[in-house]
Amino acid sequence: MRRPVDFSRRPRQPGIHGLPSQRTPRYRIYRGAPLLLAIMLSASALADEPAALPTSRTDLTPKDQARVLGVTRPTTDFTRPEPFELMQGGAGTSRKDVNRDAFSQSSGNITFEEEGNFKLGNALFRKNWVSSPSSTQASDGLGPLFNERACQNCHLKDGRGRPPEGDTGSTSMFLRLARDAGSAEEKAALAGHKVLNFPDPVYGAQLQDLAVPGLKGEGRMRVDYQEQKVTLGDGAVVSLRKPSYSVEDPGYGPLDPHTTLSPRLTPPMIGLGLIEQIAPADILAHADPDDRDGDGISGRPNIVRDELSGQVTLGRFGWKAQTASIRQQAADAFAGDIGISTPEMPKHWGDCTKAQAECLTMPNGVQQRLGTVEAPPPVMDLVTFYSQSLAVPARRDLDRPDVLAGKKQFYEMGCIACHTPKFVTMRGTPNKAQAFQLIWPYSDFLLHDMGGGLADGQRVGAATGSEWRTPPLWGIGLTATVNGNAFYLHDGRARTLAEAILWHGGEGRKARDRFADAAAADREALIKFLESL
Repeated sequence: MRRPVDFSRRPRQPGIHGLPSQRTPRYRIYRGAPLLLAIMLSASALADEPAALPTSRTDLTPKDQARVLGVTRPTTDFTRPEPFELMQGGAGTSRKDVNRDAFSQSSGNITFEEEGNFKLGNALFRKNWVSSPSSTQASDGLGPLFNERACQNCHLKDGRGRPPEGDTGSTSMFLRLARDAGSAEEKAALAGHKVLNFPDPVYGAQLQDLAVPGLKGEGRMRVDYQEQKVTLGDGAVVSLRKPSYSVEDPGYGPLDPHTTLSPRLTPPMIGLGLIEQIAPADILAHADPDDRDGDGISGRPNIVRDELSGQVTLGRFGWKAQTASIRQQAADAFAGDIGISTPEMPKHWGDCTKAQAECLTMPNGVQQRLGTVEAPPPVMDLVTFYSQSLAVPARRDLDRPDVLAGKKQFYEMGCIACHTPKFVTMRGTPNKAQAFQLIWPYSDFLLHDMGGGLADGQRVGAATGSEWRTPPLWGIGLTATVNGNAFYLHDGRARTLAEAILWHGGEGRKARDRFADAAAADREALIKFLESL
């Protein structure tokens, strides 16, 4: 068995742990850097700031750069697994037994002291917040409007959420509320990366169905499905369900007619710390905004303002790549999902708007002896570390003939044009556990137009109403094991991996059509490959 891949240690021999060199196959590797630099310079000019996004890696020597290019080059050999492919999360990959806790393991290469912080962060991630005032001390501040009382209640077992069905409620899926710019002032704010979009004037940025005692919730998400049949090339018929969304029993009057509803399923938490340490230049190198290579794939970065630093930077988290860091993602969730203020988002009343006057009169949970917010810095430190340190599970069955055949189909159908298999993280990372690791997320972390079928009509920063960030695929085969169900895409409409593929439109249409036209054995092999991730 091969040792876990840890690129933070230089190999004694040329190459990476003896990995043989490979010829460059016909797959796209680096694209569009000069054009992208011009785009970033233009964007930063609008923001009156210098361009801060590098187009090349500064953490690598020329020798290291050659090694990284070699090891991340897409393979052309599908007769056997690639070296280190088993450890898809690098040296931190979890080798624990596959069960419902497969997404809840700590990275295998953190220190003993860090393991203690991971456990403390886990406890806070699972902690139920209560309404104010309360005798609990340091646990009150819930809401007043909210979707859940704990992070874990949305990120079920640190995994994927599910759409509301029957009596299950909408705990792990919610509706984002937003409209595009209307006035010249609003358009300037968008161009300057000062906002991502504009919330509903009454209901805010998110529909909260729950409220503290004495206050009513904002309403309930309603999902209606229409089944539509798709006939594949060999005559097989697959039923897809097309959802439509509305708000039932709105508690504070009608929504603004320009407000769009965007359903968001909570994504898995694994590997976030590794994603955060992918060099921006490596992500930007895959962008091709104007499709200059003519392959029909036009990945674009979502350039956003990092609310923590104030700088314009690369968004890489969230369904539309609207968030730059894990800490900011956690702060946004505390404020929007639970109604808890943090130093990064000091909103004691969460998503309550000026139009919800009664909500703003409710007591908050600030304890002056602990600080000026409901979740002070130590809480954010631990929750952030926990989120950064959830391990990616090891691959399974990667040497089975049908899995290898499915991997070949995945490449030849063009799936890797967006689902980039491999990256090597940066050297100078804040935590050595994420430094110089070969990882296999199967995502380029860019925005792609996925067509009208998946469009939500909601702009988020640079992302249009039909664009979505390519979601990482690592761990996708354990969805049913961890969560007891299997729902895919941003709103859980797909009940199988095959359905998820068949929903691909726009830039994903060619790959989707190749899958639909393939022989049944090839389709089944591709699914087996995905299930091994």
